[in-house]
Amino acid sequence: MPAFARSFDVGVTAASVVISAFAFMRLAFAPVSGRLVQRLGEQPVYLVGLLIVALSTGACAFAQSYWQLLVFRGLGGIGSTMFTVAAVGLLVRIAPPAIRGRVTGLYATSFLLGSIAGPLVGGALLRFGLRVPFVIYAVALLVAATVVYTQLRGSEFTPRDSADQRPVMRLREAWAHPAYRSALASSFANGWAVIGVRIALIPLFVTEVLRSNANLAGVALSVFAVGNAVVLLPAGRLSDVWGRKQLVLSGLLVTGSATIWLGFTTSTLTFLTATALAGVGSGMLNPPQQAAVADVVGSLRRGGPVFAGFQMASDVGAITGPVGAGLLAEHLSYSAAFGVTGAIALLAALLWLRAPETLPGRASPAKLNL
Repeated sequence: MPAFARSFDVGVTAASVVISAFAFMRLAFAPVSGRLVQRLGEQPVYLVGLLIVALSTGACAFAQSYWQLLVFRGLGGIGSTMFTVAAVGLLVRIAPPAIRGRVTGLYATSFLLGSIAGPLVGGALLRFGLRVPFVIYAVALLVAATVVYTQLRGSEFTPRDSADQRPVMRLREAWAHPAYRSALASSFANGWAVIGVRIALIPLFVTEVLRSNANLAGVALSVFAVGNAVVLLPAGRLSDVWGRKQLVLSGLLVTGSATIWLGFTTSTLTFLTATALAGVGSGMLNPPQQAAVADVVGSLRRGGPVFAGFQMASDVGAITGPVGAGLLAEHLSYSAAFGVTGAIALLAALLWLRAPETLPGRASPAKLNL
């Protein structure tokens, strides 16, 4: 995506804005997506969201200007937040508290399988032009929509939300829990570093600092995804035994340190090593932080606004990360851009140090309502 944007003769910051546009529309449409899920149920919102991303991605392949690309990519953010909110709502509905970490780990792992193969396939397809990967991705999304439709049609797990009589937990209630505030901080850091800066700057770092071709960028994104996927399931499993806090702290420390190191790498080997470690840290972080938010909501209440707020924190990071880091890279250095990104993750770790444990059975009843 950044390389395609640069093909329209724009700078690093403008290329990064394309990444931020997707996240901005996710952020803006997140509250609406929550209301749609409440009114229509998960399945139709899930399907429509997938179809919107498919059509907008296909349109990107035919963009004739930077501004068309920016608009099409932004529209994809609307569909993305629709199917993300619907998927999380479905998982929360069916996942028992004792296996929340494992369920979120499995969900994140399945999500990342495409991230492992996608950059490699996309990099290989670059010989046919920068537009071809968008067409392949659009077709893959149409296949995914077909799978969702056939597998969820008539399922007992996808009733209309009007049949769910549990009270809704308001965002203000969740904000009173230090663990939720810490989760918002780590979600923001994850959005800035993983969703935003990784996609926006790594391809440019490869071509402009390491002086390598675009195929290495695809390899790097896949290496990150592999490091992430390898630890997702173990991290989810361990968070159901040891607790959420330990895994979140470890993930933030590894991600932050590896990201700072990445900005100072000068060879392909050290660059890929730092990228893999950053992926491992992100994989350690994601399942326990999502499970912690689910713990705060508990089994007896619905958490639409709470989960939307958690997602929005990530989207804010994904919006500001590429722009902020892009400005740092353009006016200072890539080392400064990756250094600030890693420091944000380390600051989030400081907040988690003061947060209570949320795992049922380990959490204090006075600090957590389940």
